[in-house]
Amino acid sequence: MLIFDRFKIDSIYIFLIIIILSKLEGIMNSTHILRKGFLVLLGLLFSASLWAHGGAAGTDTDQCKFELEPTHWLHYTAYQPNAFPAEDFCANLPRANEMTLLVFDYQDMKYRDMAVEFEVTKEPEGTRVFFLPAAKHKKGTVELKLPNGVPEPGKYLIHITLVPDAGNRLDAHMGFSAGGGKAVSKNNLLLYAFFALAGLYVLYLSHAGFKSKVDEAIAKLKS
Repeated sequence: MLIFDRFKIDSIYIFLIIIILSKLEGIMNSTHILRKGFLVLLGLLFSASLWAHGGAAGTDTDQCKFELEPTHWLHYTAYQPNAFPAEDFCANLPRANEMTLLVFDYQDMKYRDMAVEFEVTKEPEGTRVFFLPAAKHKKGTVELKLPNGVPEPGKYLIHITLVPDAGNRLDAHMGFSAGGGKAVSKNNLLLYAFFALAGLYVLYLSHAGFKSKVDEAIAKLKS
Protein backbone atom coordinates (compact mmCIF):
# COMPACT_ATOMS: atom_id res chain seq x y z
CA MET A 1 0.00 0.00 0.00
CA LEU A 2 2.84 2.41 0.77
CA ILE A 3 4.22 2.05 -2.75
CA PHE A 4 0.85 2.94 -4.22
CA ASP A 5 0.54 5.91 -1.82
CA ARG A 6 3.86 7.29 -3.05
CA PHE A 7 2.84 6.78 -6.66
CA LYS A 8 -0.46 8.60 -6.04
CA ILE A 9 1.38 11.55 -4.46
CA ASP A 10 3.71 11.86 -7.47
CA SER A 11 0.76 11.61 -9.83
CA ILE A 12 -1.13 14.36 -7.96
CA TYR A 13 1.86 16.71 -8.25
CA ILE A 14 2.09 16.14 -11.98
CA PHE A 15 -1.69 16.42 -12.44
CA LEU A 16 -1.80 19.78 -10.62
CA ILE A 17 1.01 21.13 -12.79
CA ILE A 18 -0.81 20.00 -15.93
CA ILE A 19 -3.92 21.90 -14.79
CA ILE A 20 -1.92 25.07 -14.05
CA LEU A 21 -0.14 24.96 -17.38
CA SER A 22 -3.39 24.27 -19.21
CA LYS A 23 -4.99 27.34 -17.60
CA LEU A 24 -2.03 29.46 -18.59
CA GLU A 25 -2.20 28.17 -22.13
CA GLY A 26 -5.84 29.25 -22.25
CA ILE A 27 -4.78 32.81 -21.42
CA MET A 28 -1.56 33.17 -23.38
CA ASN A 29 -0.17 31.73 -26.59
CA SER A 30 2.70 29.23 -26.48
CA THR A 31 4.74 27.54 -29.13
CA HIS A 32 4.00 24.08 -30.47
CA ILE A 33 7.55 23.01 -29.67
CA LEU A 34 7.27 23.81 -25.96
CA ARG A 35 3.91 22.09 -25.65
CA LYS A 36 5.33 18.96 -27.22
CA GLY A 37 8.41 19.17 -25.04
CA PHE A 38 6.32 19.21 -21.89
CA LEU A 39 4.21 16.28 -23.04
CA VAL A 40 7.38 14.28 -23.65
CA LEU A 41 8.71 15.29 -20.22
CA LEU A 42 5.49 14.18 -18.55
CA GLY A 43 5.81 10.82 -20.27
CA LEU A 44 9.39 10.44 -19.06
CA LEU A 45 8.42 11.36 -15.50
CA PHE A 46 5.55 8.90 -15.51
CA SER A 47 7.85 6.13 -16.71
CA ALA A 48 10.53 7.08 -14.18
CA SER A 49 7.99 6.99 -11.37
CA LEU A 50 7.08 3.44 -12.30
CA TRP A 51 10.66 2.22 -12.75
CA ALA A 52 11.72 3.84 -9.48
CA HIS A 53 9.47 1.30 -7.76
CA GLY A 54 10.87 -1.67 -9.60
CA GLY A 55 9.16 -1.57 -12.98
CA ALA A 56 7.20 -4.55 -14.18
CA ALA A 57 7.22 -7.60 -11.92
CA GLY A 58 9.96 -10.11 -12.65
CA THR A 59 12.09 -7.89 -14.90
CA ASP A 60 15.84 -7.40 -14.56
CA THR A 61 15.35 -3.67 -13.94
CA ASP A 62 14.28 -4.46 -10.38
CA GLN A 63 17.31 -4.24 -8.09
CA CYS A 64 15.45 -5.01 -4.83
CA LYS A 65 15.09 -8.73 -5.26
CA PHE A 66 16.62 -12.03 -4.24
CA GLU A 67 17.36 -14.79 -6.70
CA LEU A 68 16.56 -17.80 -4.53
CA GLU A 69 17.17 -20.17 -7.43
CA PRO A 70 18.12 -19.47 -11.06
CA THR A 71 15.30 -17.36 -12.59
CA HIS A 72 13.21 -17.66 -9.40
CA TRP A 73 12.85 -14.34 -7.59
CA LEU A 74 11.59 -12.82 -4.38
CA HIS A 75 11.00 -9.05 -4.27
CA TYR A 76 12.05 -6.99 -1.25
CA THR A 77 11.00 -3.51 -0.08
CA ALA A 78 11.89 -1.73 3.17
CA TYR A 79 9.86 0.97 4.93
CA GLN A 80 10.35 3.28 7.91
CA PRO A 81 6.76 4.56 7.92
CA ASN A 82 6.83 6.60 11.14
CA ALA A 83 9.72 8.75 9.96
CA PHE A 84 9.20 8.59 6.19
CA PRO A 85 5.52 7.97 5.33
CA ALA A 86 4.88 6.74 1.78
CA GLU A 87 8.64 6.28 1.15
CA ASP A 88 10.13 2.92 0.22
CA PHE A 89 13.77 1.87 0.40
CA CYS A 90 16.03 -0.93 -0.73
CA ALA A 91 19.77 -1.00 -0.05
CA ASN A 92 19.90 2.08 2.20
CA LEU A 93 17.71 2.71 5.24
CA PRO A 94 17.92 6.32 6.45
CA ARG A 95 17.83 5.60 10.19
CA ALA A 96 18.92 3.08 12.77
CA ASN A 97 16.77 2.64 15.91
CA GLU A 98 13.68 3.42 13.84
CA MET A 99 10.66 1.16 13.41
CA THR A 100 11.28 -0.74 10.18
CA LEU A 101 9.21 -3.01 7.97
CA LEU A 102 10.86 -5.45 5.58
CA VAL A 103 8.33 -6.76 3.08
CA PHE A 104 8.95 -9.74 0.81
CA ASP A 105 6.72 -10.71 -2.12
CA TYR A 106 7.08 -14.11 -3.71
CA GLN A 107 7.23 -13.79 -7.48
CA ASP A 108 7.06 -17.55 -7.90
CA MET A 109 3.96 -19.41 -6.74
CA LYS A 110 5.90 -22.52 -5.75
CA TYR A 111 7.48 -20.80 -2.74
CA ARG A 112 4.07 -20.45 -1.11
CA ASP A 113 4.16 -24.18 -0.42
CA MET A 114 7.74 -24.17 0.87
CA ALA A 115 9.01 -23.33 4.36
CA VAL A 116 11.12 -20.17 4.30
CA GLU A 117 13.28 -18.77 7.11
CA PHE A 118 14.22 -15.08 7.49
CA GLU A 119 17.13 -13.60 9.41
CA VAL A 120 18.84 -10.19 9.66
CA THR A 121 22.44 -9.97 10.90
CA LYS A 122 24.83 -7.12 11.70
CA GLU A 123 27.98 -7.29 9.60
CA PRO A 124 30.82 -8.06 9.70
CA GLU A 125 30.20 -9.46 13.19
CA GLY A 126 27.35 -11.71 12.07
CA THR A 127 25.29 -10.77 15.14
CA ARG A 128 21.63 -11.72 14.77
CA VAL A 129 19.23 -8.77 15.12
CA PHE A 130 16.07 -10.46 13.83
CA PHE A 131 14.90 -14.01 13.18
CA LEU A 132 11.69 -15.54 11.84
CA PRO A 133 11.61 -19.36 12.00
CA ALA A 134 10.86 -21.35 8.87
CA ALA A 135 7.18 -21.32 7.92
CA LYS A 136 4.97 -21.54 4.85
CA HIS A 137 3.45 -18.24 3.74
CA LYS A 138 0.44 -19.09 1.62
CA LYS A 139 -0.41 -15.48 0.78
CA GLY A 140 2.93 -14.97 -0.93
CA THR A 141 3.80 -11.88 1.13
CA VAL A 142 5.90 -11.82 4.29
CA GLU A 143 6.17 -8.72 6.48
CA LEU A 144 8.97 -8.56 9.02
CA LYS A 145 8.37 -5.92 11.66
CA LEU A 146 11.38 -4.64 13.57
CA PRO A 147 9.77 -2.40 16.25
CA ASN A 148 13.06 -0.66 17.03
CA GLY A 149 14.67 -1.16 13.64
CA VAL A 150 18.33 -2.15 13.56
CA PRO A 151 20.34 -1.22 16.65
CA GLU A 152 23.10 0.93 15.14
CA PRO A 153 24.30 2.48 11.88
CA GLY A 154 26.27 0.17 9.65
CA LYS A 155 26.00 -2.76 7.28
CA TYR A 156 23.52 -5.63 7.57
CA LEU A 157 22.60 -8.80 5.73
CA ILE A 158 19.15 -10.24 5.09
CA HIS A 159 19.28 -14.04 4.90
CA ILE A 160 16.45 -15.97 3.27
CA THR A 161 16.67 -19.73 3.58
CA LEU A 162 14.51 -22.32 1.85
CA VAL A 163 13.94 -25.23 4.23
CA PRO A 164 12.67 -28.17 2.15
CA ASP A 165 10.99 -31.21 3.65
CA ALA A 166 13.91 -33.21 2.30
CA GLY A 167 17.27 -32.23 0.88
CA ASN A 168 19.66 -29.36 1.45
CA ARG A 169 18.75 -25.91 2.72
CA LEU A 170 19.20 -23.12 0.18
CA ASP A 171 20.35 -19.70 1.40
CA ALA A 172 20.23 -16.34 -0.39
CA HIS A 173 21.16 -12.97 1.05
CA MET A 174 21.17 -9.24 0.32
CA GLY A 175 23.13 -6.50 2.04
CA PHE A 176 21.82 -3.13 3.15
CA SER A 177 23.11 -0.14 5.11
CA ALA A 178 21.29 1.76 7.84
CA GLY A 179 21.73 5.13 9.49
CA GLY A 180 23.19 7.03 6.56
CA GLY A 181 20.37 9.57 6.29
CA LYS A 182 17.84 9.96 3.53
CA ALA A 183 19.29 10.50 0.08
CA VAL A 184 17.30 12.29 -2.59
CA SER A 185 15.81 9.64 -4.84
CA LYS A 186 16.07 9.75 -8.62
CA ASN A 187 12.30 10.06 -8.70
CA ASN A 188 12.46 13.21 -6.54
CA LEU A 189 15.26 14.66 -8.65
CA LEU A 190 13.10 14.25 -11.73
CA LEU A 191 10.22 16.00 -9.98
CA TYR A 192 12.48 18.89 -8.95
CA ALA A 193 13.68 19.18 -12.54
CA PHE A 194 10.09 19.21 -13.71
CA PHE A 195 9.17 22.01 -11.29
CA ALA A 196 12.16 24.03 -12.48
CA LEU A 197 11.14 23.59 -16.11
CA ALA A 198 7.54 24.41 -15.22
CA GLY A 199 8.77 27.68 -13.69
CA LEU A 200 10.66 28.50 -16.87
CA TYR A 201 7.55 27.69 -18.88
CA VAL A 202 5.47 30.11 -16.79
CA LEU A 203 8.17 32.75 -17.22
CA TYR A 204 8.12 32.15 -20.97
CA LEU A 205 4.36 32.69 -21.09
CA SER A 206 4.32 35.76 -18.86
CA HIS A 207 7.51 37.67 -19.72
CA ALA A 208 7.71 39.14 -23.22
CA GLY A 209 11.48 39.72 -23.11
CA PHE A 210 12.24 36.15 -22.01
CA LYS A 211 9.80 34.77 -24.59
CA SER A 212 11.50 36.77 -27.33
CA LYS A 213 14.94 35.40 -26.41
CA VAL A 214 13.66 31.82 -26.29
CA ASP A 215 11.94 32.21 -29.66
CA GLU A 216 15.16 33.61 -31.13
CA ALA A 217 17.15 30.68 -29.76
CA ILE A 218 14.65 28.18 -31.17
CA ALA A 219 14.73 29.93 -34.54
CA LYS A 220 18.55 29.68 -34.60
CA LEU A 221 18.41 25.97 -33.75
CA LYS A 222 15.91 25.36 -36.55
CA SER A 223 17.92 27.30 -39.13
